[in-house]
This record gives sequence, C-alpha cells and structure tokens, in this order.
Amino acid sequence: TLDLADRKDPCFVKFSEMEKMANMKAEINEVQPLLLTIVSTLLFYFTGKKCEILQDMNRHLEAVLKEKRTLRKMLIKHRCQESLPIEATFHKYVVELLAEAVTFVDNLESHLQTVRSIPQIPNVMKNMGTALRKTEMLTMELEDLADQILKWSKLQKDVCSD
Repeated sequence: TLDLADRKDPCFVKFSEMEKMANMKAEINEVQPLLLTIVSTLLFYFTGKKCEILQDMNRHLEAVLKEKRTLRKMLIKHRCQESLPIEATFHKYVVELLAEAVTFVDNLESHLQTVRSIPQIPNVMKNMGTALRKTEMLTMELEDLADQILKWSKLQKDVCSD
C-alpha cells in the first residue's frame, strides 16, 4: 500500500531522504575498511620506494667518496693538451673568443683590485670628507690672506704717495 500511495506528500519525501542517507552510510561503512587497506598498502609501497631511492643515492655517494682521489686528479689535470676539432665555419668565432679572453685576462687584475677595495669604501669616503673640510679651511685662510695682502698693498701705496 505504501508503494501505491502518492510519494509526493511531505512525509514520504522526508522518509525517502532518510532512506537514501541510511543507504549512503551503509555504503560508506562497507567501503571504509577497503579504503584503509588500500591507503596503508600504497603508503607502505611508496615508503619502500623512497627507501630504495635513498639507498641507491647512498651507494652512489659512497662510490664517489671512494673515488675522491681519482676525481681530484682528473679535476687538477690540465685539459689544454686535449682538444676537440672545430669546424672551419666556426674558426672566425674562436679567434674572436680568444681575443675576448685575452682582454678579459688583461683586465682581470684591475677588476679584482676593484672588488677587493669595496670593503674599504666607507673609510675612503670618510678620509675624502676630512680632506674636503681641510681644503675648505685652507681656501678660507687663503682668501683671508689675499685680502690682507691687498689691504697691505693699498696701505703701502698710500704711505708712498704721502
């Protein structure tokens, strides 16, 4: 009889909503343990993968440390005896590059000196300020002395003319 009744009445709408919610809760309760097992399996799998990757990296670093002396010799060894063939079309650029390299080496010492002097700039500026103040003082004294000489010269002319 309930199936034959009109389901649009408010009491039946509420009843059907509650029935849907109960069904959803039941499905969630069924799926939840399965999801937990899947998540724990995936977590275990990816943790194992990370552990393997870290072990591989560790083995590689240990091998590098064992070969440290050989690597150091390779880095110290001059490579200028070994040369790679350069196509003829690039010879012009190689010559230009060598000219640039020579210019760079020529200017390197002056650039290094400039970089070394950067920490001394505050002291240099302070000394320049002191020198500027002394120069201003000497300029004022010189102007006073010039005025005194002009006055003395005028006085001497006046004495001579009397």
